[in-house]
Amino acid sequence: MILEQLIASTDILAVGGDLHKDIRQVTYDSRQVTPGALFVAVIGSKTDGHCYIREALDKGAEAIVLQNQDYQSGEYPWIYVANTRKAMADLSCAFYGFPSTRLYMIGVTGTNGKTTTANLITCVLEEAGHQAGLLGTIHNRMGQEILPVHHTTPEAPDLQKILADFLQKGADYTVMEVSSHALDMNRVRGTEYDVAVFTNLTQDHLDYHQTMEHYLAAKGKLFSNLGKNSRKQRRKFAIINIDDPYAQELIEMTSVPVITYGIKKPADVKANKVEVTDRGVNYLLTYTNQEIPVSLNITGFFNVYNSLAAIAVGLVEGIAAPEIIRTLEKIPGIPGRFEKVSLGQDFTVIVDYSHTPDSLENCLRTAREFAKGKIITVFGCGGDRDRTKRPVMGGIAGRLSDYCIVTSDNPRSEDPEAIIGEILPGLAKVKGELYYRKITDRKAAIFAAIQMAQSRDVVIIAGKGHEDYQIIGDQAIHFDDKEVALEALAVIKKG
Repeated sequence: MILEQLIASTDILAVGGDLHKDIRQVTYDSRQVTPGALFVAVIGSKTDGHCYIREALDKGAEAIVLQNQDYQSGEYPWIYVANTRKAMADLSCAFYGFPSTRLYMIGVTGTNGKTTTANLITCVLEEAGHQAGLLGTIHNRMGQEILPVHHTTPEAPDLQKILADFLQKGADYTVMEVSSHALDMNRVRGTEYDVAVFTNLTQDHLDYHQTMEHYLAAKGKLFSNLGKNSRKQRRKFAIINIDDPYAQELIEMTSVPVITYGIKKPADVKANKVEVTDRGVNYLLTYTNQEIPVSLNITGFFNVYNSLAAIAVGLVEGIAAPEIIRTLEKIPGIPGRFEKVSLGQDFTVIVDYSHTPDSLENCLRTAREFAKGKIITVFGCGGDRDRTKRPVMGGIAGRLSDYCIVTSDNPRSEDPEAIIGEILPGLAKVKGELYYRKITDRKAAIFAAIQMAQSRDVVIIAGKGHEDYQIIGDQAIHFDDKEVALEALAVIKKG
């Protein structure tokens, strides 16, 4: 694409040099620059892309997008903008031909439940005969093809490339998790959504957003932008969990029709008579004066909400309720989401991604619904993330577990012992010293929990879920909670 045509898609303050260059790539990563690239100098929290302009030029970049006037030069074509992140999103959409305008886009946002909800929606659409691409925390997927994930929501050039690839492979829908970081950092700017789903809003990411008000404002962008500057001729919908305390604020942010779902309050799509067992959940679906029984193979009160969101999406997309429910009832589970691990033992082991106060509480309350013995919980908190939730999670684990083992999660640049030290005060307030211990080594902690479990106990391994790595310092080391749990169970089985 000719540079002069490409930059017409964004607001520019000034330009310099030859704008008749043929651009073959838009990127913000100097390591990925190939000849013909347009390099966007993004200012991040840890590094400034302007410092890598020389490296990008040496690798064949044709032009530079910058927001620091000091880097304007006669040596190369440059485009000066007020915000390189916003410009990068605009340029990426244009470079890949605005792929979201040729797809039906469903965005799922919220603190918890995004992954499960997005996966359920994708299954519903596929079973109804659609070709649906999925972008999420576990993986990006189109049909049977699995793509790696680096962010819950990719950076703008990566996102638009994936959407364009989905189109090329025959997709008519894309279902994607939309993180608050992505919304706040303009990664999804220019992406036109047709349906926006809100799961819930609870404490998380306050290291970045600082306050719940700012966190809500970031999530709210998905809903306030629905229907604005639309290039598509189709009706938009906002699907909102009415039981969440922030639901009304989000409803007021959007100008499109709202479909509500819930359990406790009156809702358009509602679950009544909810029954949680160790094998799944049963409830009576109520909508438009109809009642249909639902029996899922995934358990947890929170999964009632996730399934209701998927049902609501299916209904607005014209899929019959019985067909939606048949699909949902066939789904065995989502990796790392309240996932059972078994080698035939007489107690239950569950791996779950719960790494926020609310998700940990939901996980443990679900276990309490069916536990016949003790609940033994292994958990920690991630480093370089919201520190205020550490004692809170300690208190939750202490209240809802019979025994706790506090361990390392993804410590990143922090000292694991220091992280644990901030968890323990919350735990100590509600639990005596006989009922918890610290084992910093995560593998040893998982082994200890499984070895102490008795018949009918429930072992919860919380925090990492589907992840197959542990981030220590700046290294990602292979570590899979499920693998370690199976290894520990095999040791017990051998006697």
